Amino acid sequence: MMARPDAGEKATPTSTQLLAEQAAQKMFLEDRASQSLGMRILAVRPGYAKLAMTIRPEMTNGHATCHGGFIFTLADSAFAFACNSHNLRTVAAGCLIDFLAPAYEGDELTAEATEQALAGRSGVYDVLVTNQKGQRIALFRGRSRQVGGTIVDTSHDAA
Repeated sequence: MMARPDAGEKATPTSTQLLAEQAAQKMFLEDRASQSLGMRILAVRPGYAKLAMTIRPEMTNGHATCHGGFIFTLADSAFAFACNSHNLRTVAAGCLIDFLAPAYEGDELTAEATEQALAGRSGVYDVLVTNQKGQRIALFRGRSRQVGGTIVDTSHDAA
């Protein structure tokens, strides 16, 4: 389901990497919205997530382009997986999106979310959405807020 970290990183995953993967797997199992849209998690690590989605016919609008709401949802899902990758339950506090170019039926969109800042319970994440040609489709910025609790129970890991 998820790729390991990029080639420049250590070959042996750290405990924070494994925890990020476990949190993403658990969240995805319960994320019916992302599943129903055919989203796939390509990579996850602390503060980072990369998701992909193929634009289906029912995702297009009256201009024969992908409805912006689907592009937003892909970016928002990548944001959610990135900000929950620290295994702390986190929700969106606010976000904005700039649509840069249209996407079309059959396009493979990729949303790459990267943590820009994490201070206390608040974070800022940027998400770049591109198509299969590497063209920039949208830029999304999300603000997160930790709400308490964890995704994966790690209490049994304590010695």
